[in-house]
Amino acid sequence: MTITTITAFPRSVKEIENLWIPLSDGTKLAARMWIPEDAEENPVPALLEYLPYRKRDGTHVRDALTHPYFAGHGYAAIRVDMRGNGDSDGLMADEYALQEQNDALEVIAWLAAQPWCNGKVGMFGISWGGFNALQVAALKPPALKAIVTICSTDDRYEDDVHYKGGTVINEMLGWAATMLAYSSRPPDPLIVGERWREMWMERLENEPFLIIPWLSHPHRDDYWKHGSVCENFAAVEAPTLVVGGWNDAYSNAVPRLMKGLRTTRKAIIGPWAHKYPHFAVPEPRIGFLQECLRWWDQWLKGTSTGISRDPDYRYYVMEPWKPGSFPERINGRWIGDSFWGFGHIDTKKWWLNATGIGPTAGAETPLSICSKQTTGADGGEYCIIWLGPEFPGDQAKDDADSITFETPYLLNDIDIVGQPAIDLEFSVDRPVAHIAVRLNDVWPTGEVSRITYHLQNLCMRDSRENPMPLEPGKHYRMKIKLDDIAWRVPKGHRLRVSISTSYFPMMWPAPEPVTLTVYAGKSQLHLPLRKDVAGEAPLSWQGPEAAAPAETTEIKPAWNKRETTTDPETGEMRIEIVDDFGEQELHPHGLVIGGRGRETYSIMPDDPLSARMETHWTEMRRRGDWHIRTETFGRLTATERHWIVWGRIEAYEGEKKVFEKEFNEEIPRLLQ
Repeated sequence: MTITTITAFPRSVKEIENLWIPLSDGTKLAARMWIPEDAEENPVPALLEYLPYRKRDGTHVRDALTHPYFAGHGYAAIRVDMRGNGDSDGLMADEYALQEQNDALEVIAWLAAQPWCNGKVGMFGISWGGFNALQVAALKPPALKAIVTICSTDDRYEDDVHYKGGTVINEMLGWAATMLAYSSRPPDPLIVGERWREMWMERLENEPFLIIPWLSHPHRDDYWKHGSVCENFAAVEAPTLVVGGWNDAYSNAVPRLMKGLRTTRKAIIGPWAHKYPHFAVPEPRIGFLQECLRWWDQWLKGTSTGISRDPDYRYYVMEPWKPGSFPERINGRWIGDSFWGFGHIDTKKWWLNATGIGPTAGAETPLSICSKQTTGADGGEYCIIWLGPEFPGDQAKDDADSITFETPYLLNDIDIVGQPAIDLEFSVDRPVAHIAVRLNDVWPTGEVSRITYHLQNLCMRDSRENPMPLEPGKHYRMKIKLDDIAWRVPKGHRLRVSISTSYFPMMWPAPEPVTLTVYAGKSQLHLPLRKDVAGEAPLSWQGPEAAAPAETTEIKPAWNKRETTTDPETGEMRIEIVDDFGEQELHPHGLVIGGRGRETYSIMPDDPLSARMETHWTEMRRRGDWHIRTETFGRLTATERHWIVWGRIEAYEGEKKVFEKEFNEEIPRLLQ
């Protein structure tokens, strides 16, 4: 759906390209603000988006669509660079650090005290900004009256880019490498003046490689509990609009937040990947900014907007799409419900039998698999951000190296709405074992779409905090909850449960090849099916609106690729991913930006210790004679007992290398 560009607003807007927000320790944070021209005479609420991603260039294009729109409807919209990022002073040591949250408290208090502010503040953001909106709300700053959190999580260990089900996911190095590249960029001399180079060198010298602390905390300890609002949901008192996408990595957090929060809360879940819903992909998009205004007007202006009459959950039931292609639009329908997982939902229990999925238990039958380490090549990316070839491919090849259970052809359409689960009775032959469990949609033509999945470190069958090694040959039973989903399976399709001991490159392999035995006739599938509701009409939305796009000039177009090759002699699988973001000139300040991210994965089919991931990022900034480039590199390998982490930063002025730094760490591998 085309975004409608709005240029005439109820209130005239002015932009302040940079203002400084002072902190108590002398640090100054750089902010960009859009505000009604008459706000000094008619004060307005403030809306804060607080990020490390650089207002000057990193989110420049995105911000132009959103912040002026809010300002034109009577808000001061402020995009603040965190300490140590963009044009702000200081250094950043880690994500979601206590310093970051304390700085946010000072920023909110400063905003509320300005003469153009009515003393009320809202906070919003996607991903990092959605995370810290929740985290800061839990600290109860008096002026913070409402938040909108998008594509975020309540549990930093369970649902983020580090671990999934206690397994190490390769997104951990992927995101650490991304932040190494992002944070290596200098501040803009036009903002900070002649001290830009001193600031840049200090940042480079102190730049953390975040995979090192992440791997150093392999279990759910206090490091992860910090910033996880699930530790005390009641601490969040600000009314909360929770937004997610079924093709985003954090969709599970939406039902958990809705169940756990004690404040007023509503949820919207679309078919989207990791994007704002007014310009999201896959379509359909919605009038998300209008929905935000309803939220802000209710809680920051005291205007009755009818949000109390909205269903608690507004979500999109997706129709299946053929795997192996980028789905620009996913067909489906919008539904409103008061509850998640019950109400209109019946959870059916089916048995995983040697003969297939059935309504009654069959004979107990041991089924064993030792998947090739290359199983998982079609798993796609854990978190779909760049919108290239990141969606999961046809699962047929991975299923061929898995234990599978299948239904007959469906006689009627079914809507899977909720969190499917597998009660798995199993044994393994090694003390450390990981599995990937998928619920798949098998087309009559043979293609296999992944509906939902989960990865599980079986050493964490009882606890994420205190895992225990497995006893080879011993029978265990574990309920494995798959990711929440809303998916229609048409009649004539079949459902398939697939279980493998590898899922590379998404999941790092266990130290040794593992043979898993699943006991068919003892294991079960719990499937949440939504009943047809008589007279129910699909929900509708206003069309997407946004402010005028940023003015840019394309210098080089963006492109991407994902290529999988197999060595015909050794069987080594190699996956190469390139995301080239092209080059653009940003108006009116004339900064030219460009970047390229590269990830390479390789593994031998029978040797988990051959697993290797490498990254290489290039970031470029130039204006006139000022030309800055950074090259950052990362690599992860492992032995049976240690993770081996290597990284490197190189910084250039023109073609002259002005800085270099290496990271070399050997980190204990504890039941991973």
